[in-house]
Amino acid sequence: MTIKQISGTYFTQEDRILFRFNTQNQEEYRFWLTRRVALFILAATSHLITKKLEVEYSPDAAKAINEFGKQAFLDAATDKELQTQAYEAGLHYPLGFDPLLVVNVTCSLTKNGEKLAQLENIKHSEIDDELSIDFMLPGGVNLNLKLAQNTMQAMCTLIDQIRQEAGWGEGVLQTNNLTNEDQNLDAKMSKNVLIN
Repeated sequence: MTIKQISGTYFTQEDRILFRFNTQNQEEYRFWLTRRVALFILAATSHLITKKLEVEYSPDAAKAINEFGKQAFLDAATDKELQTQAYEAGLHYPLGFDPLLVVNVTCSLTKNGEKLAQLENIKHSEIDDELSIDFMLPGGVNLNLKLAQNTMQAMCTLIDQIRQEAGWGEGVLQTNNLTNEDQNLDAKMSKNVLIN
């Protein structure tokens, strides 16, 4: 599935984001993102991109490069804002027309298309350019997307702009006393990960 466009709209009464994307095959997927899920996506993807950069750079340099990349992407998106095409609704709705509530989400780095459990002894060239994101939906349904870093950055820029508009504050990813051996890169909402 190749994503063509991404759209997000904040609904004040729902206190949720209507998140939509369409594909080259004219399919459209619609989801409700809660504050918890949206903040987690922002914190987890930033964390994973920084971890990926730490394979080649010091932790401080990796964090600075990630922040610089975010700002450069935001600046480029703002410059193109006037040229933005209108969102094209899909012709096919594989999960149905009505938006589905995302009840949980996981984000992971990948190697050869497989989710990485740990980064130890991994070289930068072995890590895929894509990030994996799983939307857990009602009824145990799971939609996995493998997104190129620029697509993930576009999605996060959109969610972050809506987060600011909604006044949601910032999400912070924290791990509770995990050793390097126990740290799992499959960042997910669990007892070991908190969103503040």
